[in-house]
Parts: sequence; C-alpha cells; structure tokens
Amino acid sequence: MTVIDLIKSDVKKIIKNDPSHDFDHVMRVYNNAQKICKKEKANEKLVLCAVLLHDIVSYPKSHKNSGLSSTHSAKKSKQILKKYSFSDREIVIISDAIRDHSFSQNKIPETLEGKILQDADRLDALGAIGIARVFATAGLLKRPFYNPNDPFCNKRKPDDKTWTVDHFFQKLFKLESLMNTKSGKAEAKKRTLVLKRFLNQLRLECC
Repeated sequence: MTVIDLIKSDVKKIIKNDPSHDFDHVMRVYNNAQKICKKEKANEKLVLCAVLLHDIVSYPKSHKNSGLSSTHSAKKSKQILKKYSFSDREIVIISDAIRDHSFSQNKIPETLEGKILQDADRLDALGAIGIARVFATAGLLKRPFYNPNDPFCNKRKPDDKTWTVDHFFQKLFKLESLMNTKSGKAEAKKRTLVLKRFLNQLRLECC
C-alpha cells in the first residue's frame, strides 16, 4: 500500500457519518484536487494528503467550536503524518493547508498546495452536490427552507443560521470570486450557474 492508501484507511476510521462532511465528501474533494493538480504545478502527494486529512475534526455547525474544525484538524493531521515518512517541511505544508482552507478562517493559503485544497473543497459546496449538502445540513439543524416574507434576501441581510436559502447569498455565491487557481475558477463558474438555475426554479415554485 502507498502512503496515500494508508492515510485513506486512517481517515475512514476517524471520520464521522455527517452527510455534508463524510468520507464521500472527502473523496469528492480528492477528485477535484486531482483534476486541479493536473493543470497546476503542485506537489500532488502533499495536496492529496491534505485533502484526506482536512476534515478529520469536524464539529457540527451548532457546536461552539464549529469555527475551529480546520485548526484542530491541522493539529491532529501532524500526529498522523509523523507515523509515515514525511519531512518536517512536508508536515508543515500539509498542516498549514488544512488550517487555512476553511471559509470561516477567511484566509488565503500561502502555498499552491493549500490553494488547491481550498479550491477543491469549495467546489464541493457548489453545483448539484452543493445544493444537496446545504439541505442535508438544514435538515440536521431543523432549519426552514426560506423566509416566507423575503425568500431571496431582496430587502434584508442574509441570515443562514435561521434560513437555509440564505446560505446561497451569505456564502455560496461568493466562492467563485474567491477561487485561487484558474482551473478552480472555471469549474466554480459552471457550478455557480447550477445554483442560480436552482433558485430561479425555486422562485417559480414557492413565490
């Protein structure tokens, strides 16, 4: 088994069965990262290790430590990486990428490897799968789909802690402009169109 396979096995044992941050999510981000790596001059091994470990600590959205998931994942990743033949420099690159990837951290990763992880993870928040993840989370948190008085935030600020559709306006529509790589931006543009088409159809059905 390669070191990637070994880490993948470790992650399967650790990761929780949250439909928005389960092992299937990790593998979708993994596939996104592979595609981006083909077009960018990055160390694929380090990128893919960062991807596999990026959500090994994932607090529920309602948890007081929700904003610290990436920081705690980065710390835990170091413990796992030390079991394998990674140099200190490689461990820093991987753990820093994990620490800085999340939207809530509001950071741009310093390395190309970190930028690719961030792009690959954000792509999984867009498109059809992004819509599925939004409503899966809403179901877990028992949030209503939309504000019946202003479903699409025309006259109010988005509040995605209360209304599910507000998450599109508070976060998802911002991601395309925040992508780091050219290939990431191109894919984000396609997936953002899927979100817009969904909301246009929702307008016809609910308003």
